[in-house]
Amino acid sequence: MRLLILGGTWFLGRAMVEQALQRGHEVFTFTRGKSGQDAAGVSAIRGDRTSRHDLADLATRGPYDAVIDTSGMTPDMVEASASALRDQAGHYMYVSTVNVYTGWPTEPLTDDSPVRRWSWSGPPGESGADQYGREKAGCEEAVTRAFGAGRSLLLRPGVIIGPHEYVGRIPWWLRRVAEGGRVLAPGIPDWPIQPIDVRDVATFALDAAERHLAGACTLAAPIGHATFGDLLEACQKATGIPVVLEWVPHDFLIGKGVREWTELPLWRPYAGTWQIDAARARAAGLVCRPLAETVADTWAWLQTGPQLDHERAAELGITPEREAAVLAAWINQRAG
Repeated sequence: MRLLILGGTWFLGRAMVEQALQRGHEVFTFTRGKSGQDAAGVSAIRGDRTSRHDLADLATRGPYDAVIDTSGMTPDMVEASASALRDQAGHYMYVSTVNVYTGWPTEPLTDDSPVRRWSWSGPPGESGADQYGREKAGCEEAVTRAFGAGRSLLLRPGVIIGPHEYVGRIPWWLRRVAEGGRVLAPGIPDWPIQPIDVRDVATFALDAAERHLAGACTLAAPIGHATFGDLLEACQKATGIPVVLEWVPHDFLIGKGVREWTELPLWRPYAGTWQIDAARARAAGLVCRPLAETVADTWAWLQTGPQLDHERAAELGITPEREAAVLAAWINQRAG
């Protein structure tokens, strides 16, 4: 295929480019060239997605058999890109998010769960996560308007992890375990989680692009694929550092004001967060590798040298002082 990837130097885009080249596709990327590095063998096109001149130039480089959009953040941006490429591409795949579902993250999800509707402004008191989901829903609508339901595919992944992860959720846990000692482990060991390896997402996306699959589907590891205990056990095995895991109940952590999702990455005490049934993707061939393999490969990548700094990674993690205070309070309560 002549494959155009909007993005292609970070994380998911990077994984897609690498696999597409391995499959023998002719790969074009469209980036500003300000972050990340172009993969060897890719045809890199420089431009800004907010510039209609740059998008028009991009279209003249076509035709493309398929477009995979990994970097569309706003409805206006995606509308402009999809409209510019409508007549120069056979298929448009947009990487969206489970945040487009109205029930995320508190309710179990399926492919048919209700989806948010795009509007220029949200309700009073709208959270940042809800705003993000509303805008991503607008991006999805823009793709469908431009390409139609039969020529577009909307991928709605949950948490994506693996080597080159810039958000830093698994890297944070690996580094914390590598420090040793007593580790604050959230909730219970058998609390289910469903993060999906970036390479598995890339494989599925490329398979779908080659087959020109259409519609919308969620992407997540199977329900019951792994637990938080499995994650921390994998971190110990990967780092070679044995630690004491102090499992602290959800209610106690909430009472101490521990911030879900950020202070303890991947911890969110809602039943729906890790109840995502990705039935359509499984039926279409999605296969997910074991969590332990992803954790081990992420640790190996972390040993290769400095990683790209990202503002989202800076938001993660409980401080050593706060972790020690919460642990002390829990141990005292348990002893009493």
